[in-house]
Amino acid sequence: MTILNRVKELRARFNFSQSVLAEKVGVTRQTIAAIEKGDYVPSLLLALTICDVFELKMEDVFVLNKEGEEDE
Repeated sequence: MTILNRVKELRARFNFSQSVLAEKVGVTRQTIAAIEKGDYVPSLLLALTICDVFELKMEDVFVLNKEGEEDE
């Protein structure tokens, strides 16, 4: 299972650079880049903080991808 996210899409919609979003949530630009690429899974606190910046619920930003499981 992996966690997919819409951070890059939402960041573009809000017209934020990676650096601006990073500053708003208290991490480095490299951390935002890694989250967007799926190379880094944020902590619950960081994920909630990102959601707060976009004023969205967790499930609107982060989605659990259950690879290999059949759709019902």
